[in-house]
Amino acid sequence: MALLAGCGEDKPAEKPKGETSRKETAAPARVPLGKGFDFYVLSLSWSPTWCADNDEGGRTQQCRRGENNGFIVHGLWPQNDRGYPEYCATRESDRVPENLGRTVLDIIPSMGLIGHQWRKHGSCSGLSQKDYFAVTRAAFERMRIPASLDAGKGQRLSPDGVEAAFIADNPGLSAQGIAVTCEAGRLEEVRICMTADLAFRTCPQVDRAACRAKSIEQPPVR
Repeated sequence: MALLAGCGEDKPAEKPKGETSRKETAAPARVPLGKGFDFYVLSLSWSPTWCADNDEGGRTQQCRRGENNGFIVHGLWPQNDRGYPEYCATRESDRVPENLGRTVLDIIPSMGLIGHQWRKHGSCSGLSQKDYFAVTRAAFERMRIPASLDAGKGQRLSPDGVEAAFIADNPGLSAQGIAVTCEAGRLEEVRICMTADLAFRTCPQVDRAACRAKSIEQPPVR
């Protein structure tokens, strides 16, 4: 990681085709509050880029053809204004039980990645495993993924364009609170900075680690 790091039966009205799914703009629901760090970085990985470099044959669930994984959660990283903690001492087990891991497989489609993120980052959140992954899901659900970036057909774009699309669809997010990273000329990750209660915030160090290329490829979903 780069240094940053009531129930009525009425049906909802249908949205026009192509419109980004939007959530209410109210403040995020209360979540368990971690401690021992300054803020979180929610890292959203563009799965096709990772799979092209690490599992081109599609042997793993994340990369298997037909899984249609686009943006997935790489991790929710406790971060400090200077540097970040990792592999912290905790009373929790290093191993994430399968029954807990399966609750987030839809957003982190790899038990190996789930375990790694807990050991390296979750252990530094001041939270239990259950609460850490509950906050991770809440952080992901806090975000609106722009429809133009989630189609999965493949395209060329600019890092600034990716940032602008996320900012337009996520009120309160600013250019100083998001960083797009790239790998070998391809979209790698979108990193969003959040407070412990999942409000957007600025993060100069994370922003400075953004991709500086003028144009990058967004590989298609497998």
